[in-house]
Amino acid sequence: MNYIKQLNAVFEKFYFDDRLNPTHISLYMALFQEWNSNRFAKDFFVNRRDLMRVAKIGSKSTYHRCVTDLNSWEYLCYYPSNNPYKGSKIKMLVFGTSDEPDEGQYDPKLEQLAEHYHPMDNPEIGRHPPNNGQAVYSQRPTSGQALVSTINNNKPIKHTKHPNSLKEVLDFFNDKNLDPEYAKKFFEYYEARHWQTSDGMEIRDWRALARHWVEKNSLMRKKRNLNNSQVSQFRDNLRTTKNKDYGQPL
Repeated sequence: MNYIKQLNAVFEKFYFDDRLNPTHISLYMALFQEWNSNRFAKDFFVNRRDLMRVAKIGSKSTYHRCVTDLNSWEYLCYYPSNNPYKGSKIKMLVFGTSDEPDEGQYDPKLEQLAEHYHPMDNPEIGRHPPNNGQAVYSQRPTSGQALVSTINNNKPIKHTKHPNSLKEVLDFFNDKNLDPEYAKKFFEYYEARHWQTSDGMEIRDWRALARHWVEKNSLMRKKRNLNNSQVSQFRDNLRTTKNKDYGQPL
């Protein structure tokens, strides 16, 4: 069973199926993840409470309605269980993989083949490549590990941990219409702290931190102005004058 083809095919079905609502899709994805954890077995047993927690479904009636709908609409086969100690059985229907076997059971022959090219007692990768020059998949499934694609999982992720100069901060504040008064203060404050948080952790994204900085300081300024206004009004109410006309009604 091809993980990517299955998802692409089922998302295409979602697009054209107007009967579905977000709860149906959320429950299907929770079941798909459970299927993945069971190495895409022909069928598997599920726990209703766990599925409701993963799919963010708060009502048992909603859960039963959605899983029954998915069964009726031929997204899966649902075999309910009346035994509280044995979960219901699910069989996920395969889409978009007609050129591959329907069942995703793990084949022990593949384990033996992987052991031939990469023995378990030799953790190093690529020490003895095969004679034909082809690369051998170096990762072996462990207990509880899902058989999923690892393509493009090793792309480097670029994080802008701190700005290169004050000008970069000023430009960012200008582009985002943030108060430029805080830009220099923000840069100098964290530059003096080597771009670390108060608990010594390295800052991961200075742009997100800058937005939080402006919001926090703006809120503090408004609160400070409000307190000053209230104190000033209180003082005005306490002022007295010697020329007061006591004939006026209170």
